[in-house]
Amino acid sequence: MPTASATIDIPASADQVWQLIGGFNTLPDWLPFIPNSELSEGGRVRTLQTSDGAVVVERLESFDNAGKTYSYSILQAPFPATDYLATIRVEAQGEGARVTWSGQFVPVGVTEEEVVALFSGIYHGGVQALRANYPG
Repeated sequence: MPTASATIDIPASADQVWQLIGGFNTLPDWLPFIPNSELSEGGRVRTLQTSDGAVVVERLESFDNAGKTYSYSILQAPFPATDYLATIRVEAQGEGARVTWSGQFVPVGVTEEEVVALFSGIYHGGVQALRANYPG
């Protein structure tokens, strides 16, 4: 199964970074290309609107506040992939934090390379946007 990931070091504590990104409904707080997120099903499902108007529906699959990580699947999205499962993880790294956003998926109608490039771009853009919240 193809995978993609992006990792970035942030000059803030893991607790500070997790406070910003650890909520399942907080993407609009740090990810410019997701301006809107609405929770349903008791907070287990989020409906995202992208900056270009697309709708993505995701389900929270696991959440570990102490471990500063959560995983989610995609229920509906305009992406050429199925069986999508992604994880966001924050780890202490010296006096800062290391954030990793990774996922696995099965391509639909495109090559593995194309879908890996798509999600690699999303994850890389996401961690860069997160890093922009922490000058220094």
